[in-house]
Amino acid sequence: MRVESPVRPGLRMECADGRRLVLVRETPGRAPVPVLFARQRVTHRGVHYARTRRYVSPLAPLRAERSRRYAEFAAPGGTAWRDRWAAHAEAGLRAAEAGPLHAGAWRLGPDVTGWFVERHWDHLLRHDRDRGHLTWFGYGDPEGDARDLLPLRTLSRPEAPRVRAYRRRYREGVLPPVFAWWISGLHVPVVLDGHDRLVAALAEGGRPEVLVLSRAVGAEDVALYSEQPVRAYEARMAALEGGPLHRTRAAGEARRLAGELERVSGAPDRTRAWPFPGGVRAWEEAAAAYVPGWRPDAEG
Repeated sequence: MRVESPVRPGLRMECADGRRLVLVRETPGRAPVPVLFARQRVTHRGVHYARTRRYVSPLAPLRAERSRRYAEFAAPGGTAWRDRWAAHAEAGLRAAEAGPLHAGAWRLGPDVTGWFVERHWDHLLRHDRDRGHLTWFGYGDPEGDARDLLPLRTLSRPEAPRVRAYRRRYREGVLPPVFAWWISGLHVPVVLDGHDRLVAALAEGGRPEVLVLSRAVGAEDVALYSEQPVRAYEARMAALEGGPLHRTRAAGEARRLAGELERVSGAPDRTRAWPFPGGVRAWEEAAAAYVPGWRPDAEG
């Protein structure tokens, strides 16, 4: 999707020095409010974060009638169902008072990169903390820090009334997806909307449908990174021998290429970050004010 404005969104990343990041929310007529501080590890193994408990979803609350209507329109989990929910979220984000969209090309849809690791889902409920750490590549970090999705607010208890309502919708097969936003500086998608839906799906022993918002990769980069898969496909096709299985193998190679090209075109581009006013000193002061006592490990 193409977005023409604004130049600077209300929900945005700001950066003090390349390692010190902050997610701020700014509504018209009000000063920006930090909702998440983050500091990358000097070893590039992960990021320390601290939530301020001031996050507000840019999307309006979902009504149960919409969930059931969309499920009647198309089979939940299918392409048409995801497209309908993506269109719903796009409209909401375009109209949001403080959303992440800014001028440029965007993608909103299911993950095609294979980002989510099955065994990491169970870490979310057990290791959700307002002040924590996300490991990027392991390196002996605690197993629970290997999480593929970062909530922007404290997750509700599985027995909370709103979560119980969503758990019923999950059992009925009409639970709406979770909407996430890929932030490259954090190297993880954050939950834009659907924290209680996330808890509901996990509490029922399932997995949520997740639609990820990201900046779209430019056409030139898509063409560049598509060259290697295409050359490999052509080499494999040239090596295929004739015979009764030739057409079946050729069809399999075509499907393989299509999947590789989809991953290239669906990969997220870098997230834009604006300068944090006042630089490092102001960032340190703001972090001390909003998350007192937080001491991210500057050496690890």
